[in-house]
Amino acid sequence: MPAVQLRLAQGTPCWVSLMTDDLAGARAFYAELLGWTYTPGPAQLGDYVRAELDGAPVAGLGVLAATGFPVQWTTYFAVDDADRTAQLVRECGGTVAVGPLQAERAGRLAIAADVSGAVFGLWQGEEHPGREAGPEPGGPAWAELLTPDESGAAGFYGAVLGRPVAADGGASALLVDGRPVAGIRPGAELRGHPPRWRVHFAVRDADLTARRTVELGGRVLVGPHDAGRGRQARLADPQGGHFSVLEAA
Repeated sequence: MPAVQLRLAQGTPCWVSLMTDDLAGARAFYAELLGWTYTPGPAQLGDYVRAELDGAPVAGLGVLAATGFPVQWTTYFAVDDADRTAQLVRECGGTVAVGPLQAERAGRLAIAADVSGAVFGLWQGEEHPGREAGPEPGGPAWAELLTPDESGAAGFYGAVLGRPVAADGGASALLVDGRPVAGIRPGAELRGHPPRWRVHFAVRDADLTARRTVELGGRVLVGPHDAGRGRQARLADPQGGHFSVLEAA
């Protein structure tokens, strides 16, 4: 009998997915940079693969469905009921762009935007519960929203996900069972870019990863520096997808 997969607690960032215009190029880049291997994803998601570390899924990569949209990473939050939570998104002033829809037996998903336009996902895990952020190099380490309206975002995510949001060192943090699982802070760094969730991946050495990113055709947006959660850098892959790396504790 297969092992029972336990769904992550509601509000927990549980998955990250990249939509890109060059899937082959993205696969090669992240395989070299973060050590990923790949397996096919649900057929309903089109040309989509799951990235794995030591046989365990850590992220998804897919092809943009239409031209003119930016290459970007999306953070998904675990929910107990994707349909109900999608309705809450609408009631709280956000929008639902995709779904909710069934991804074979893996789970049920929706893609939405908050009141300021930042895109995020909802994931009702079934056979695939997702992956919680952690310190393992190559996997997701932290999720952080950059927004021009920190208090509005805090109220929105608190209401939609049914979790408290508390002050956290000059910013805010979404709490699950009393611990911070995602950050919300003013978007002074947006500089004309729309609000967005920033994905952080754990690495052993942020400086080395930044140099390797350039060697593989990517860019360094903000060089390695020490911040509240440790040494980190903001980078872009060769297709333009922005992401951050954070040294594993």
